[in-house]
Amino acid sequence: MSQKLGSFKRQVVSISPEALIKTECLESRLLPLIVKPTVEGLNLAAWAKNNQQLIETNLLKHGGILFRNFQVNGAADFEMFIQAISGTLLEYSYRSTPRHHVSGKIYTSTEYPAEESIPLHNEMSYSCNWPMKICFHCVQPAKAGGETPIADSRKVFQRIDPSIREKFQQKKVMYVRNYRKKLDLPWQDVFQTNSKTEVEDYCRTNDIEYEWHEQDSLKTRQICQAVSTHPQTNEMVWFNQAHLFHVSSLNSSVREGLLAGFKEEDLPRNAYYGDGSPIETSVLDSIREIYQQEAINFPWQAGDVLLLDNMLTCHGRTPFIGSRKVLAGMAEPFSNNN
Repeated sequence: MSQKLGSFKRQVVSISPEALIKTECLESRLLPLIVKPTVEGLNLAAWAKNNQQLIETNLLKHGGILFRNFQVNGAADFEMFIQAISGTLLEYSYRSTPRHHVSGKIYTSTEYPAEESIPLHNEMSYSCNWPMKICFHCVQPAKAGGETPIADSRKVFQRIDPSIREKFQQKKVMYVRNYRKKLDLPWQDVFQTNSKTEVEDYCRTNDIEYEWHEQDSLKTRQICQAVSTHPQTNEMVWFNQAHLFHVSSLNSSVREGLLAGFKEEDLPRNAYYGDGSPIETSVLDSIREIYQQEAINFPWQAGDVLLLDNMLTCHGRTPFIGSRKVLAGMAEPFSNNN
């Protein structure tokens, strides 16, 4: 018996990457693809490092992947996952929303009051430079609400009235921002510096007009794309934040309060057509309606990681009750000037 046992040779059993995971879709939708491990304790960053092509192929097909039930131990593991698929993470500079640095290049998701919703948008589409990938990690889901709705930016583009699309494509979007103390974000936070010289250098490099005013206030104007073509899929996507920056995005009491104290051109932020002419509120309302109709919601679970192609898929946030902690990281810089 012992001789028979001794004659056995140890065999190397190879397990295909697909055998370690299973995939499913949310209610028969293409977006997001849900990926779950078939074994317990599978570390997401380690698995991702060996399956970069699998992730990339599915991300371009679906626009977003929700990784669920993997081992992700906090911000460090989350950052290692992004590094595994995209290399160096990006710092969150030229900001439009308040958030805090957590560790490395991981930040909190936008810190708007819990009772407010954040409309669907593509990250930094108010700029001519943006990350191709954005990733979220749910550390603690809210007691109620607090979902991160997502939508296909290709479908949003296709559903917008062709005459509206063409006007935006031709004229583009002008973003006007006025930075003052104690009103919206100060320029020091947005540009992540206290140096006016550094701000001016950034503005010149990125074709942003700037004017300094008294009491350390700053006004900027920048003309950016309204639509864009994905560099890999060559698909057209709706890619701007006119519906967020425009004065009509504010609730009526806030809007009336601001307009009582400032001229429209002096509001903290606003959006115009690229030639400076006003964007019709009715046009933006129709775009907002399309975003709402295309929104896909799923409940967060602790440990979830959501990876989005930032051009193919937009994201937002619903109001919530209770404590909520969702982290964010970005990678793969892209410039519209490329």
